[in-house]
Amino acid sequence: MDQNSKRIVMALQSGLKSELTWALNTLTVLSFKEKEDVRKDATPLAKLPGVLDALLQVVDDWRDIAHPREAAKLARPRVLGANCVFTGFGSEYEITSPNDPLSRIRSVSDALTSEDTGDGTKSRGSDWWYDEEGLFNLDEEGRAERQQCAVAASNVIRNFSFMPDNETAMAQHRHCLETIVQCMEDHDTEDEELVTNAIETIVNLAPFLNLRIFSSSKASHAPITEKRAVEAIVGMLESPVKAWHCAAAELVGRLIVNPDNEPFVLPFAPQVYKRLVDLLSFPGADAQAAAVAALYNLAEVNMDCRLRLANERWAIGRLLKIIQSPHPPLPEVCRKAALTIESLACEPQNRAQLLTYENKFAEIAFSDARLSDTFARILYELTSRANSKLGAVRGVWGV
Repeated sequence: MDQNSKRIVMALQSGLKSELTWALNTLTVLSFKEKEDVRKDATPLAKLPGVLDALLQVVDDWRDIAHPREAAKLARPRVLGANCVFTGFGSEYEITSPNDPLSRIRSVSDALTSEDTGDGTKSRGSDWWYDEEGLFNLDEEGRAERQQCAVAASNVIRNFSFMPDNETAMAQHRHCLETIVQCMEDHDTEDEELVTNAIETIVNLAPFLNLRIFSSSKASHAPITEKRAVEAIVGMLESPVKAWHCAAAELVGRLIVNPDNEPFVLPFAPQVYKRLVDLLSFPGADAQAAAVAALYNLAEVNMDCRLRLANERWAIGRLLKIIQSPHPPLPEVCRKAALTIESLACEPQNRAQLLTYENKFAEIAFSDARLSDTFARILYELTSRANSKLGAVRGVWGV
């Protein structure tokens, strides 16, 4: 296995189409497993040293040519295949290919295309062959093939993130996390499948993720900070794409469980609450389940979170609507929605907002055996404390 892993790494680093295709196909087979399928022959990254870095290089190579030169990162030195003129991508071997934007330059002899650069030297048309970005960007076909390789590499990384043996190592791999954040930042322009793989990967790693890694002493490949990472997540949460905003909601809920992440997530709480409450009204159980799970975890953080959530318009009403739906989602979702309301009821300052729904609380307490205990506790919190008589008047008469 050690010999094979070295060959896979070298193939990924080579930049040659045939080698890359073989390596990505091999890794896809090694990393693939059905959902809920515990495979005994699953291959953890620990058995493939250097593979994760090599896969990230494939993604980074695509991102370098997918963006304008001024926005691209500095070129990295090639580890293998530096002297290869032909890589097999696109139509670079066809000098007169009509799809090649540089065909006019190449069709003219080097003598005729020599140009004075102003410092006494002359550039030759053939120099384009060795341009770092031009190497894989000679035609649209080549770009598409490089893009497919990047997507395949991101899919392998996503598959590896599902394996319990890989979660801790990948959550502590700064380069991997930085690449994921950059893909999420560019979700408006980046390949959709690449972004989907990125967000699903970080969701899998979230229980083990500490955002402070972006300010740690580990080697950095991009200027990603904790704030920038959370901004990218909030951007995905605002996305109209269902898979993205559902995954982002789940990600927020998992990140906030770690107290070390609270200082970085809570400054964005107003935006997050508003969007999560919006998701509660979306058709489909996926968005509702992700939003409820995130709100449940946020309500457990501190008093300020509970006060903010209770004052978010429609929040309590939409949580109740999910519970009282004729076709409610999974019982666990309803349970978490009820417990979220109970967390809000623990704060005396929220009593006025909650008493508006007192009749609905009582109805659920008497009609739903699964949630009757929870709503009985909610009613107790609203009526057993000081000034409860005044609160009851407000609830009945709306004053």
